[in-house]
Amino acid sequence: MEEKVGILVGTKGRGSNMLALIEACQSGKVPAQIGIVIAPAADSPALAKAVERKVPTAVVEPGESYAERLLKALNGCTVLCLAGLMRMLPQEVLNAFPGRVLNIHPALLPKFGGKGMFGMHVHRAVLESGERESGCSVHIVTPVYDEGPIVVQKTCRIFSDDTPETLAQRVLTLEHEAYPQALSMVLRGE
Repeated sequence: MEEKVGILVGTKGRGSNMLALIEACQSGKVPAQIGIVIAPAADSPALAKAVERKVPTAVVEPGESYAERLLKALNGCTVLCLAGLMRMLPQEVLNAFPGRVLNIHPALLPKFGGKGMFGMHVHRAVLESGERESGCSVHIVTPVYDEGPIVVQKTCRIFSDDTPETLAQRVLTLEHEAYPQALSMVLRGE
């Protein structure tokens, strides 16, 4: 039986990590199929891109019985990937997918992680710290932001003329490699 991946997207993201996962599964690079892409709002830009790729989609708005409704929509999925979702998943959802909920972070965890560390905030903090390298981390989701076990990290050099935007672009390229790699590893039980 082929494994099914559920992807949870946010309300604002471009969906590029979601697309990297969809393409990796559809091309056979990752031995799974995308079961569903779920957004918290119908106007999520990523949701429209998933529809274009002919992937099943759903909208599950946060609120009363969110966990129950989310689990119902994820029926048949065996692993979850967060791609721009900016909220903590309910414990019931984490319990339903033990060790099989992945998230990607645009920095080398455990540094520059935690609540509020997303998007350009992360890249700005990395540059202000004087670090010589940055990168991305794919980790297992736990009840604490960005503290789960790391599955894959990829690094890039920081240049003296980097801006948060130039660094973000280099890190994003790494994210598109790291996320499918990490998903494959989790599917193989590594």
